[in-house]
Amino acid sequence: MFRLMIVSFMVVNCECKILNPVILVPGDGGSQIEAKLNKSTANPWCDLHTKGYYNLWVNQEELFFLTVDCFTDNMRLVYDQHKHVTRNSPGVETRIPGWGHTKTVEWLDPERVTDVYTNKPNQGVTFQICSRTFLVGQLKDASGIKGGRFLDMHSDHLTFHPLKAPNEFADFFKNFKALIEETYTLNNNTKVVLLGHSMGNPTTLYFLNHQPQAWKDKFIQSFISLAGVWGGSVKSLILLATVRQQQRSMPSTAWLMPSDKFWGKDEILVERPGRNYTVHDFKQLFTDMNLIDGWHIRKDTANLIRSLTPPGVEVHCIHGHDVQTPQTPEKLVFKGHMWNDKQLNVKMGDGDGTVNIRSLKGCLHWQGKQPQKIYHLPIEGADHMEILGNKDVIAYL
Repeated sequence: MFRLMIVSFMVVNCECKILNPVILVPGDGGSQIEAKLNKSTANPWCDLHTKGYYNLWVNQEELFFLTVDCFTDNMRLVYDQHKHVTRNSPGVETRIPGWGHTKTVEWLDPERVTDVYTNKPNQGVTFQICSRTFLVGQLKDASGIKGGRFLDMHSDHLTFHPLKAPNEFADFFKNFKALIEETYTLNNNTKVVLLGHSMGNPTTLYFLNHQPQAWKDKFIQSFISLAGVWGGSVKSLILLATVRQQQRSMPSTAWLMPSDKFWGKDEILVERPGRNYTVHDFKQLFTDMNLIDGWHIRKDTANLIRSLTPPGVEVHCIHGHDVQTPQTPEKLVFKGHMWNDKQLNVKMGDGDGTVNIRSLKGCLHWQGKQPQKIYHLPIEGADHMEILGNKDVIAYL
């Protein structure tokens, strides 16, 4: 669905012809994840132990019928109601490779089959996560920089799971801030551009909301938002309501549910025989889905950016609209009492195929509320993932 969250470097040419360093903040699932196993139990066809780290996301060998259960169990998270945090599945240790590089966000598997952010051909991939876009390649060409690294940075590893929410990103934000400052210094004290995609945008907003204005004035040139999820998305409800175990365990899914700042109290989001649900019925929705941990996670994350406090930096808000195939989910209608795909009809509306238009335009709430400028570029027909390679976006950058 959404994509998050390792940081990489790029350099682009701004209007004033000064090369500004750019830090890319991808969305939910938008970077490689490596895992090491030391499990006591598993399905007979799944590994209990590994000698070292292996590629977990994306590992196409584990996405086949017999092995997908191995992937699901290794990717799922376990919620601690007392400490309000999530942990990896027992016996699973994860890390994010390639800190400060673009390689692990350009390709989601080391075999270079799943191409998300580059312009390289990708003929054999059939599953949806392949976006067929070329953002990184185009920015490399524009800057005249070759190779997989844009700055001479050493690789570092992060130990957090990238499918959580910002309330669990304390270590990441500490490293992220240091990365921005170091990037500024390495580029002759040139301000940094933050370029987010999808869930990377509300994550960046959360980070900026917790920084002093003087720090932002010194280090941040601007914040470019591509397909930002500012008020949640109805599509996240599909992941919850159709009994997908792995997605149900992710704080990012609960965090990106529709916000009551964007949906009215009388707007039905989920419809079932004898029961309808609005943004004010999420507790009952989780209860009816027998997903009590999900409700606690929602409470932990619902207010992280709910107020939409302005970021205090110049913003370029770019998103698609009027995506016809597929259109954006606007309401879920279940024909029976079971939570599954077979009984689900989806009512469609305007958006980018993933995020509803009202959420995409959430950045406009900042107009007139901060001294820094807010630029808005809606692009007709630009899909949530394909916007990364949209010619109008590349030209604008």
